[in-house]
Amino acid sequence: MSTDFQQARESLGVRLKELRHSCPGGPLTGAQLAEKLRWPHSKVSKLENGRQTATSNDLRAWAEATGQPKATEELTSRLVGLESHVRSWRRQLSSGHKAVQVGINAEFSRTSVFHAWEGAMIVGQLQTADYARHIFTRYANLHESPRDTEDAVRARLQRQEGLYQAGKKYRIIMWEAALHTLVCPPSVLAAQLDRLAGVIGLDTVELGIVPFSAPLKIPPANAFWVLDERVAIVEDWHAELWLDDTPSITTYMKVWNTLQSSAVYGAKAQNVIHAARRALNAH
Repeated sequence: MSTDFQQARESLGVRLKELRHSCPGGPLTGAQLAEKLRWPHSKVSKLENGRQTATSNDLRAWAEATGQPKATEELTSRLVGLESHVRSWRRQLSSGHKAVQVGINAEFSRTSVFHAWEGAMIVGQLQTADYARHIFTRYANLHESPRDTEDAVRARLQRQEGLYQAGKKYRIIMWEAALHTLVCPPSVLAAQLDRLAGVIGLDTVELGIVPFSAPLKIPPANAFWVLDERVAIVEDWHAELWLDDTPSITTYMKVWNTLQSSAVYGAKAQNVIHAARRALNAH
C-alpha cells in the first residue's frame, strides 16, 4: 500500500515538473519558482521528487505560478485519487471531527457485515457519549484541529442506530487493555464498561475480548475495520488508510481471524469486563 501511494505521489511530482518546464513565458528553474511562490527551494524539490504530499492550495498556487491555472483541476483530481487510500488526519480534521464522522457514517450505512479490531480503547461503535467526548478532545489536542466535539459526538452516536437494524452483523474483538485505558475519568470508564457489558446478547453484535492471559499468535497492533470485505479502514497516527485491493483486505481478515482465535465470548467476556469494572475501585 505504501508503495502504491508513493508511486502516485511521485507521478504527481513528475507532472508538477512538467508544468514548471512548460511555462508560457519559458521554463522556470526550481529556485525561480520557489522565489515566485515565496517557498523554500527545498519544498519545490520535495514536491517534484515525491518526498512531500502537496495540499490543494499548493497545487493551485503551482498552476497559477507556472502560468497554467487551468491545470488546477487536473492536479486536484490527482490529489483526490492519491488520498482516496491515504487520508491524512491533518486534511481530514481541517474543519473538525464531525465531517469525518459523517463520512464514515455513510460508509457504515451501506455495510451489512463489519469486522473490527481495537486494542487501545473502546471501539467507536460501542462508545458512550461521555467516553466519545473525551476521545475527540484528546485527538483534537493532538492534531490541533477545530473543536466541534459535541457535533462529532452526535454524529458518532447516530452510527449506533445500526446496532438495532436487522440484517447487520458487528463482529468486534478488543484487547483487554482497551477496558483499562484511562483516557477519561474512572467514572466515565465505569459507565462505558457497563454499556459494553450490555451489548453482549444483542443479535447484531458478536463481541469478543482477548484477555491479557490469552496466548497470542501475533502481536496486537493497529485498530481496523473491514466492511463487507470490500474495504479495510486502518487508523495510524498520521493518517487513516482505506484499502480496497484484495491482497490488503485478505491480510486484514487473516489478522482478524488470528486475533479472534484468542478471544472469549459470552459469559467469559462478561467476566473480563466485570473484572475491569471492579479494578476501577482502586482509582
